Order: sequence, then C-alpha cells, then structure tokens
Amino acid sequence: MKKSFKKVGLGLLVAGIALSLAACGGAKEKAKEEASQSDGKTLNVSVDKGYIKYLEAIKGDFEKEHDVTVKLTERDMFEQLEALPLDGPAGKAPDVMMSAYDRLGPLGQQGHLAEVTLGNEADYNDTDRSQVTVDGKFFGEPAIIETLVLYYNKDLIDTVPATFKDLEEIAKDPKFDFTAEKGTNVGFLAKWTDFYSAYGLLAGYGGYVFGNDGTDPTDVGLNSPGAVEGIEYANTWFQKTWPKGMQDVKSAGDFITDQFVNGKTAAIIDGPWAAANYKEAGVNFGVAKIPTLNNGNAYEAFGGGKAWVVSNYSKNKEVGQKFIDFLTTEANQTKLYDVTNEVPANNKSRELAASGDDQITSAVIAQYADADPMPNIPEMGEVWAGGENLMFDAASGKQTAQEAADAAVKVINDAIAQKYTK
Repeated sequence: MKKSFKKVGLGLLVAGIALSLAACGGAKEKAKEEASQSDGKTLNVSVDKGYIKYLEAIKGDFEKEHDVTVKLTERDMFEQLEALPLDGPAGKAPDVMMSAYDRLGPLGQQGHLAEVTLGNEADYNDTDRSQVTVDGKFFGEPAIIETLVLYYNKDLIDTVPATFKDLEEIAKDPKFDFTAEKGTNVGFLAKWTDFYSAYGLLAGYGGYVFGNDGTDPTDVGLNSPGAVEGIEYANTWFQKTWPKGMQDVKSAGDFITDQFVNGKTAAIIDGPWAAANYKEAGVNFGVAKIPTLNNGNAYEAFGGGKAWVVSNYSKNKEVGQKFIDFLTTEANQTKLYDVTNEVPANNKSRELAASGDDQITSAVIAQYADADPMPNIPEMGEVWAGGENLMFDAASGKQTAQEAADAAVKVINDAIAQKYTK
C-alpha cells in the first residue's frame, strides 16, 4: 500500500473535524444512545481492496464462534476515515475499519474512534503500543508496520552499501555521472526535498518532531543543532553531487524512479510500496536496511503502518472489539502476511515472517527497529505544511540550514498556536 501512514489529507481531515463538531454534536449523542439497541448480529467492516481476500479467508471462523455476520465493504481507507465524522452520526459508518497510525490522534481525541483494549498486548513491543496510544488510551490494535528502506541495483553494484560513506563512494563512480548536467552524479538518490523522506536523516543526527516522545507540541525539534547538522549534510548532496532537478519538490520523486528503473542509479531510499513498480519494470534489485550515517547513528526513518479501529458510533462495539482481537492474533496476522506480503505488527507473526527469504520483509523489520514512531497527535498535521519547504530552502541556497529550520519551525508553531491554543 502506498504511504498509508503519510500526510495524505491529514490537514483536510483535521479541518473537517473542526467544522463538523458543532453540527454533528446532537447526532453523535443520538448515535451513541442507539448503540444499546443493536442485536449485534451483523458487523460492518470497511477495508481497501487489497484486504478483501484476506478477510474473506478468515471471517468464517469468527462468524461461527460469535454467531454474527461480517459484512465487508470495499472503500479506500483515507476516504473512509475522512467520511467518518459525518457518516458516523448519520448511521452510515462501518463498525470496524483500518486507520493509518497518524490518524488515530485527531479521530480519537475528537470522539470518532472508540477506545479499545489490546487483546494480544503481550505480542507487541513499546513502539507498537505507542503507535496506537493517544492521551494514555488505545484507539486501535496494531496491524501492519511500514518504514523506508534501501533499494539497490544488483546489476550495478556487487556489495550492499552499509554506510553513507559507501554511498558517497558510489557517487564518485563516473559510470553514474548524469551526462545531461556536467559535474553531477546519480549513483545514490533520495527524495530529501520531501519531509517524510528526509526525516530519518534529521532524526539520525538528533532532530525530532515533538518532545516527550512525540507528545509535546510545544517543543518542536526541527531546528535543533542535530536537525541542522542533518540538513547541512543533505546540502552536500544537493549542492555538490546531485543534478538541480533533485531540488524540485514536486518532480524529484519521479526523477529518482526514472533513473532507478532505467539502470542509471545504483541505490535509492523508498518505501516497501514501491517494490511492485520496480518488479514490473524488471529491475534486478535488492532491498536492505538504510546505511548507517556518518556519525555512526542509524537513519531513523518514520515508523508507521495501520491499525484496526472501531467506530465510536458503532452499535456493536463489543463485537467490534472481539473482531479486532481476532484479527490481531498470531495466526491471523500470519495469514495477513501470506495474503498481502505486508509486515504484521504482531511480534510473533513478525518473527515468523522475518525467518523467510523475502528481502523486503527483512529490510522493513530491520529498519523498523530503529524507526522513530510518527507522532499521532492532531498537531502533526501542521508539521507537514511547515516542513514542506524546509529542505528546499536550504538546498537551493536561499537560506542557511539554520535559517531554513528556524523558518519552518516558526510556521509550525504559528499554525499550532492558531488552531490548538484555547
């Protein structure tokens, strides 16, 4: 699934929630009152197309055990989540659905998601639990983990890069020179004009989004000394190695993909969602953990994924809780991996997946161990907008790394103060 835990539509979601609160308050209370009137015989579940086959394969056991009918609806996850504030009070929302981890904060705090328990809590680590925790409450059960990884072309390099020094050496090889722009090289490429992609670099040097493990929006650490050092390192690539097109916020990603699938680039940073495209293009690629930074630290990319959640408007919350407990057992998480090849959150199932020979799975699991959980509080929505030009303003030479970082943090802080300060 493509970037399911990214910023797609988060700002719109938060805005929509704020606008709908007053209008749907009475309807919300009515929906909650009606919840006790349900006979609990039908559970409505909404998922992306890619999960229908998986749920069809396992839901029969749940239906027999609990004497219910699980009715599946195919709908885009983000579309479903954005519709929940209005669909819920209108009685049109499903009982159970999937949510990207970073959506749990806005939806949970505004009362659209039900608080749940972790039926298989012993099978999660602290990072997994933090992904679904908002204000000390669980608003979902972890289902899938995702993070960035390193792709490399096996036909172009013999050894997997282990450090960024290795990547720097690759970028000195004249066979990777970008002939259309003298003095530049595309041996290694990363979409660092995109804040999501660049964050692992900043975090590896000591930067952070919010203090107190991502829960304190009054402490934004994207202009800290570590973050600035990371930006300065990125600038050595932008200004001394990469073609000017790598500074283009909108087209850099397409440029990277084009260079990699056409055998011009040896190594890139991308997500597991990109693998299908590279396979289709016939690239003889390998996948590995992102190399160690020059300071000896790991590249701390955002760790995210998806959780199973229960609508707070559901008339079948008790059955919904049992169903998401059922979905997150070791057996059913293993089945999820078998059907979708997405890495399961359940640690026992994850270990089983890691024991296989799938390089993407192994790389995601290894990288996730060093990942920085994406903050799931509502204020995270302002970070995407504020961080949008952070790297570009420095890479283009318009500002120093410190100036660009300070400007981005000011945008973030101002937006948070305007929208969240009472």
